[in-house]
Amino acid sequence: MAHYNFRLMKGLVCILLLILSNAFMTVAWYGHLRFADMKWFNKLGLISIILISWGIALFEYCFQVPANRVGFREHGGPFSLVELKVIQEVITLCIFMVFSLLVFKNETFRINHLIGFGFLVLAVFFIFKK
Repeated sequence: MAHYNFRLMKGLVCILLLILSNAFMTVAWYGHLRFADMKWFNKLGLISIILISWGIALFEYCFQVPANRVGFREHGGPFSLVELKVIQEVITLCIFMVFSLLVFKNETFRINHLIGFGFLVLAVFFIFKK
């Protein structure tokens, strides 16, 4: 029973780290599109914007790498490599949707998005089916 609880905790820690990682990734990849609203940001060239995004993405890797190590079955975690990837992709899309709705007010959540997320949930179901 203790082994099961330990693996469950590792799974939860992995998912939490993946959420944090993807939050930083989304800001690094798409945040600069909104930063243009800041006056000081408009004066920066593309190289400066890339360097700022890399700086933000560094934090993504600081959470992503430990998440994969903690969650990977061969390191004592509960997930296979494929399961880790599917979890990461679903988290990425969920974080992106929240980010786009909160930061980009002109984006809308439509029924086709909901249907697409439904298919992602089905993908998770089939990936985890033994």
